[in-house]
Amino acid sequence: MPKIKMKTNSSVKKRFKLTASGRIKRKRAFLRHNLGAKTSGVKRKLRRGAYINKTQEHQIKAMIPYGL
Repeated sequence: MPKIKMKTNSSVKKRFKLTASGRIKRKRAFLRHNLGAKTSGVKRKLRRGAYINKTQEHQIKAMIPYGL
């Protein structure tokens, strides 16, 4: 075991989850306020999760060196 361990970024571990296949799940934005102006269908779709784009996965994985 190495003497020095890398720290996991605290904000990343709260916002993202690592799937078994290695993809990174995230929550969708725009569901915090001004909900009266959004239709029910829009709010329902925003409740679903989403995946991080492949082009940004390496940035998130660098902040969670040991997985989640």
